[in-house]
Amino acid sequence: MSTLHLDAEALYADLARGVQRLLQPDCALVGIWSGGAWLAERLQQDLKLPGQHGVISSALHRDDFGSKGMNASADHTKLPFEVEGRHILLIDDVLYTGRTTRAVINELFDFGRPASVTLAVLVDRGGRELPIEPAFSAARVALAPHQRLSLVKSQDPGDHGRFSFDVKED
Repeated sequence: MSTLHLDAEALYADLARGVQRLLQPDCALVGIWSGGAWLAERLQQDLKLPGQHGVISSALHRDDFGSKGMNASADHTKLPFEVEGRHILLIDDVLYTGRTTRAVINELFDFGRPASVTLAVLVDRGGRELPIEPAFSAARVALAPHQRLSLVKSQDPGDHGRFSFDVKED
């Protein structure tokens, strides 16, 4: 276990301010499954945005699909709006290599050609393998390659879905 301590709720507040600055007319929030989907859901509500947020999965476009196969518990993409010509604001919890973001963009284009795609993340941990950078990140942290940073959403009804982080060793 790592001694890294990040205040996920404080970072969420920073993310909300950053997302608000990135919003354009006819913009739709799309959360990357799973942590990004939790963030997009809460941002949609907290920022009082019209319509519904979308959820997108990278499962069908991952470059390791052949070796890992389909995750049976993975949720499927749900985009309750027209993608064609729309400004899309992708939301993710942790950006690392960029491979998930690449897969998600491929999935998004299966639904149409957006006017633009912008990425905002809660935490950028560096280590990019692809030329993908967020327009906004609430924090940048350095972790060893064998460490995994995951957003956790409280299931306790009294916590109202509060966020925290879990750092594990692979």
